Amino acid sequence: MTYFLAGVVLAYFIGAIPTGYIFGKLAKGIDIREHGSGNVGATNVYRTVGKTAGVTVFVIDFLKGFVAVTLIPFCIIKFCLEPGESLHGFQYILLGIAAIFGHVWTIFLKFKGGKGVATTAGVVTGVAPIIFAICFSVWIIVFLTWRYVSLASIVAAILLPIVAVVMGKSFGFIIFCSCMTILAVYFHRTNIKRLLQGNENKS
Repeated sequence: MTYFLAGVVLAYFIGAIPTGYIFGKLAKGIDIREHGSGNVGATNVYRTVGKTAGVTVFVIDFLKGFVAVTLIPFCIIKFCLEPGESLHGFQYILLGIAAIFGHVWTIFLKFKGGKGVATTAGVVTGVAPIIFAICFSVWIIVFLTWRYVSLASIVAAILLPIVAVVMGKSFGFIIFCSCMTILAVYFHRTNIKRLLQGNENKS
């Protein structure tokens, strides 16, 4: 249990790496929180700093979630547990939640981070790649149709627990997906307001 708790703490700090903030400083010498939407996520970096920086931030934020539910469990099983022992499904989910919380409430920026979309995508890819593929496909369709990143992210987030139920995933995973949906909608509340008013920024 001690090793697992250490893994949760590590997952949080990996998730808490303020990628968008770092790239804003490195690429343009700016505090990304003072430009564009003020968010430190990949979309604001893409619009404010540039395409390459935005894509890179998304990939790294994605990997933060993916590593939390793949590499960290692998290390715990290989180096900390007895032969034949493994982690339970809910433990993988807790590691993923820690990384997402780290991204959203990063200790390095006074607990104000991104919206968690990319990191959540990384977590879902690591534990349920087919579900990610379905939701990402819908994200692409919505984005290419209406050109709103926020709308695509909201629709994909809402779809997440629905697909989990249809695919017969565990109750714990469905609850996790539902919580991530609520979190995503909450952090996109200003985007939803702008979408309804017709003032939301397109790609």
